[in-house]
Amino acid sequence: MKQTSKLAAIFLASFLFIGTFLFGSFPVKTKNNQIVTNEKVVINKTNVEEKVQTQVQTLVKKAENNKVSLPSNDDDKLITILLLVLLGGLAAHRWYKKKPIGWNILFILTGGGCGVWAIIDLINIITDKF
Repeated sequence: MKQTSKLAAIFLASFLFIGTFLFGSFPVKTKNNQIVTNEKVVINKTNVEEKVQTQVQTLVKKAENNKVSLPSNDDDKLITILLLVLLGGLAAHRWYKKKPIGWNILFILTGGGCGVWAIIDLINIITDKF
């Protein structure tokens, strides 16, 4: 009986201790579109939205200026075929094309389905169905 009362007291104390941090950390929105946190810091929501929009616009401009070129479909197919031929037993072509992890591990453990699965993958890569 003493042990259950001790466990109940420990549970209640830990719940109260953790609960005070959880409830005290959520921000409160006021009527005039401001956010007040438990540290009594007031943030104007419209100013924050304007700053975020300007930062997003600058990032978009930088991305447009850099113009990162992605590999074309033919280059991607060639890379996948080379990975299959050179590192086929490690399922490198499947990792490169972001196939499900479980199937990739199964491919490695079975040696590409004793080569059958690897041939099927090669045919699918060539016919753009992979």
